[in-house]
Amino acid sequence: MLFFWILGAAQPQNLYADKLNSLHNLIGNQDAVLVADPQGKVIFSKNAGMQLVPASTLKILTALVALHYMGPDYRFATEFYLDKNSNLKIKGFGDPLLISETLAEIAKDLAARFDTVSRNINDLVLDDSYFNATIVIPGVTSSYEPYDAPNGALCVNFNTVNFRRNQNGAYVSAEPQTPLLPFVLARINASNIDQGRIILSPKKNEITLYAGHLLLYFLKKEGIKSNGRIRMGKVQKDVDKLIFRYVSGFSLAQVISKLFEYSNNFVANQLLIAAGANAYGSPGTLYNGIRAALTYAKNILEIDNIRIIEGSGISKKNRVSAENLYKILKAFSSYHFLMHQTGKAFYKTGTLRGINTRAGYIENAKGELYCFVVLLNTPGKTPKRIMDILLRDLD
Repeated sequence: MLFFWILGAAQPQNLYADKLNSLHNLIGNQDAVLVADPQGKVIFSKNAGMQLVPASTLKILTALVALHYMGPDYRFATEFYLDKNSNLKIKGFGDPLLISETLAEIAKDLAARFDTVSRNINDLVLDDSYFNATIVIPGVTSSYEPYDAPNGALCVNFNTVNFRRNQNGAYVSAEPQTPLLPFVLARINASNIDQGRIILSPKKNEITLYAGHLLLYFLKKEGIKSNGRIRMGKVQKDVDKLIFRYVSGFSLAQVISKLFEYSNNFVANQLLIAAGANAYGSPGTLYNGIRAALTYAKNILEIDNIRIIEGSGISKKNRVSAENLYKILKAFSSYHFLMHQTGKAFYKTGTLRGINTRAGYIENAKGELYCFVVLLNTPGKTPKRIMDILLRDLD
């Protein structure tokens, strides 16, 4: 009887080994795959120690780093001050989800704080000093593509502008909630495209100044007039009066859910830089964001052989092994529901030229999670056949 009991206990492992054996032929010398069962036992592994380009699956680590240093309930804030000269000052703290609808609501709240007699301000002063003035993300180019949007402490609409030509050939906004401001027309004209979404430039404070121009538009709709100009400056907390503190309607967990839904590179690096600022103080820098990530990886995840260049995965200089990405998945498992879901799979994909990756979880009938990592660095390969096998055979 003991012999048959031992034989029966061994069958599941052998069963999975047989089922997943066909994966070997799909994995080249520049690829890696690792699969682990709900109990944490690796049931398939090939090239799992090889350092490969993770592409956007790196966002899983970035999300973990943000959760560690800021907490799932953390909410970004934006502060508004009046100085003795009636200048309205705005200090940003890196909120990645400041959008037109949010600015419209902020304008209403601010208008309620001005008395009914004097509803004028002088200058609109923009303080983006919570992040370093110049943040260069490796892998980001000077294109007009949204995935190349720059980062900053005071940004709106992901530092992008969505536009189209109307029937008369004039440029208009492609979003009813966002006006097309004269401030951005020169950049739109330079794009030489009829419609689409272009990014703002970090040069000459364009991204921060656009935030100011857009807020002033909504303030004017609420009856607040400006007698001055829109300019850069700093809040002096010891003398300026805080009149409103906007707290985001999105918790960090909700921000991460949107990060995974849209795979937004701008949001990912905003979170990494903000995590670094929380860990080491402002101004937030890419260096301190990476420092925070590497410290977390080493001290909490026991990973010391990972290369992080930025937080979104857009740089091909990032390197991670399948076995280390599995450690990241194990740590993230309680947040797996924040990922994109298709059927019984929760996952994050990653795509760069010549790179296709996927990592996540497959849920069985008991609600238990298998972890999987697929890193394909062979040009032309996709994870489809590998995923078909995993989805078919893991139950």
